[in-house]
Amino acid sequence: MSTLWTPGGEVPVDDGRGQSASPPPQGTPDQADDPLAGLSDEERAQAEELAQQLAEAREQIANTPAAVVVGNHAMGLYELGAIHLSQQPPNLEEARLAIDALGTLVEGLEDRLGEHEATLKEALHQIRMAFVQVSRAMEGGAEDAEGSEEEAAEG
Repeated sequence: MSTLWTPGGEVPVDDGRGQSASPPPQGTPDQADDPLAGLSDEERAQAEELAQQLAEAREQIANTPAAVVVGNHAMGLYELGAIHLSQQPPNLEEARLAIDALGTLVEGLEDRLGEHEATLKEALHQIRMAFVQVSRAMEGGAEDAEGSEEEAAEG
């Protein structure tokens, strides 16, 4: 068992390992038997619903090939890089971290990412190209601004 944090407190969740991630709660016998004993009916229902949703999500992930899950995470890194590149002004350091993480993932797992590997490699190539273009544009803008300042000082 592990626990899930909810606004009403921690809720035990069966993680399928048959072990408890935390020691049993202390207190009255009712609390030891029912870790949700201190919750209102509404909080209990919410906690039980969250626990059920978590169990369903775990089951769905367990039935999904790892290459698909890893690919989805890789595309999340792609999106993160793109978001930082599209900021005004672009946040190049944050974009670089996301792009480097994507590169490490895609290149480090070469030939193991399944049918979407070619798409991931192309996405990596495109986001790297976008990074170079945005970086150059920012450098050009900085040089233009410096040139304008020098011209104004001379004029």
